[in-house]
Amino acid sequence: MRRFSDILLPMATDDADDGIFQRTELLVGRSAMRAFAGTRVLLVGTGGVGSWCAEALVRTGIGHVSLVDADRVCASNVNRQLMATGKTIGEAKVDVLARRLLEINPDAEIETRQARYSAETAADFDIASYAYVVDAIDSVADKAHLIRHALSMPSVTLFSSMGAARRLDPLRIRTSEFWKVHGDGLARALRARFKKEGKFPPRKFTCVWSDEQPRTDGGTVMHVTAAFGLALAGLIVRDICSKTPSEPA
Repeated sequence: MRRFSDILLPMATDDADDGIFQRTELLVGRSAMRAFAGTRVLLVGTGGVGSWCAEALVRTGIGHVSLVDADRVCASNVNRQLMATGKTIGEAKVDVLARRLLEINPDAEIETRQARYSAETAADFDIASYAYVVDAIDSVADKAHLIRHALSMPSVTLFSSMGAARRLDPLRIRTSEFWKVHGDGLARALRARFKKEGKFPPRKFTCVWSDEQPRTDGGTVMHVTAAFGLALAGLIVRDICSKTPSEPA
């Protein structure tokens, strides 16, 4: 992983002094904010879902986020991916996203790996060092491996994104345990792969998915993919708060 600690950022003004999380702290309390700051999240896939999840995590105060994605920004990403603009086309997605996240919170630890997670590369990621893993992968093979690998470690909590493409209604987004997801092609493909290989996730895990019937025409829109990413971030934030003793702001 590469640590983005050497990026030059504008000096903060006095008005910005330690106050960027004050509205969050009013809602969740100081102990939760300390827990956020000490939490390590591995986010695999920084596209239309993962990029928005990363931003929500950093804006909420999560102290360490590792970004994994092999791709570079292309023109077709601009309609839905956070870091994709006319100026960033051709750049590594993880690098552009890391710069933005550090502009939000220069004290965050942002690590990047421009690489593909797969069965062959899994050992390189030290997944056991993270409290949370966010699966925002499109590849069924890589997704299935990440799910099984992360859930084999008792200390790791995994949240997974199912299919966000070909949908228009963000109000149809749901969260539930994987085996209760219905009408989702990606979940169906994962189940088929688990059964074919005879290798199943060792624990239950929560997914973000949509019960909207996917449209026949291909395509993806930002207001749905972003809502998926924000829901994933929300699952992490709520889980941390549920495990943290209450303390007034």
